[in-house]
Amino acid sequence: MLSAFARAFRTPDLRRKLLFTIAIMAIFRVGSFIPTPGVDYPNVQQCIAETADGNDLLGLVNLFSGGALLQLSIFALGIMPYITASIIVQLLRVVIPRFEALHKEGQSGQAKLTQYTRYLTIALAILQSTTVITTARNGLLFQGCSVDVIPDASFVTMALMVITMTAGTGLIMWLGELITERGVGNGMSLLIFTSIAASFPTALWSIAGGANGATNFIIMIAVIVVVIGLVVFVEQSQRRVPVQYAKRMVGRRMYGGSSTYIPIKINMAGVIPVIFAASLLAVPGLIAQFGDQTADWVVWVSTNLADPAAPLHILLYVLMILFFCFFYTSITFNPDEVADNMKKYGGFIPGIRAGRPTAEYLDYVITRITSAGAIYLALVALLPTLVLIGLGVSTNIPFGGSSIIIVVGVGLETVKQINSQLQQRHYEGFLR
Repeated sequence: MLSAFARAFRTPDLRRKLLFTIAIMAIFRVGSFIPTPGVDYPNVQQCIAETADGNDLLGLVNLFSGGALLQLSIFALGIMPYITASIIVQLLRVVIPRFEALHKEGQSGQAKLTQYTRYLTIALAILQSTTVITTARNGLLFQGCSVDVIPDASFVTMALMVITMTAGTGLIMWLGELITERGVGNGMSLLIFTSIAASFPTALWSIAGGANGATNFIIMIAVIVVVIGLVVFVEQSQRRVPVQYAKRMVGRRMYGGSSTYIPIKINMAGVIPVIFAASLLAVPGLIAQFGDQTADWVVWVSTNLADPAAPLHILLYVLMILFFCFFYTSITFNPDEVADNMKKYGGFIPGIRAGRPTAEYLDYVITRITSAGAIYLALVALLPTLVLIGLGVSTNIPFGGSSIIIVVGVGLETVKQINSQLQQRHYEGFLR
């Protein structure tokens, strides 16, 4: 990896792209520390020092904003509205035929879906910024804080804060698209990478404090190394289904007769099942915060659902990850569509008849692969959290292993793109 980056910086064109990408990522981090108009920044810092971590849902948004949420900065929402909008648009393909038709239209249809995603991102940013500001104003963002983080609660101030945070989300979306067009790698993924990686040093350093801090820190580092190795091994693994194309005559030319394969990754759903599961489990805790804290149902929700160490929370977390793995994979990979396309172009799987038998075989393979991928995803997502519970450490490492999956996955994909561009520029062929 380091040699690839070194060779990339020696290539003028790639060096410009890498420096441009790094500059955009730096701007993104600087914006995370610029406070939103109407926020008392010294009071925010005092509240962060006084209070413990907030609820899991806000912790999730804070993770993808690189800590900007608790700073109440102009980039407080981070990339989370865009992620949510992208997931919603993909899921709507199942229920809205128009979206599925656009998906099949190719580049023009994808451009239209991207436009819909942008509109939905702005709408979700308005909704989420209103929620965050209301939560901060009511004292639920920093529970137990002795000072007010938003002194002026007038309508003009609240509206200005909503507009500023929404504009910040739009700016982040634009910065991500700039990286994709003029930089290296996928812009949105790199901004997520930047947000999560920025919170790692603080979270890990907090483990080193207190009793047995050095021992706990070493154990946690060892667990992270093991998880990274597991993620690299599984994310690079794939099942290759062989495909043979029959020969056919078109005029006087012979076409086909080639062999290829369908690459099926073990974890086709990525980290999306973990995001879904964590978001849904965080909702009851968020609702309970607005209720009477002495009520029986609030106490039960806080004890059994909102507490990450509760057995019921862990059980539901695992079951939701398994369910969303199969659900999302079924949306992104359609065996019937793949089988029809293969039959249309004269392709077949050796030993399997074209058409319906091919679709059934692909469905069988996908089910087996997804079962292994779902178990792997649940294991990686829970392992760091279970280790922290065993060590008796209470620290804010939201998502545990899922943040490692995102960081490692984005890093691997970026290095692949750098290597591919290096091969294009330094390809020497068979003869030197």
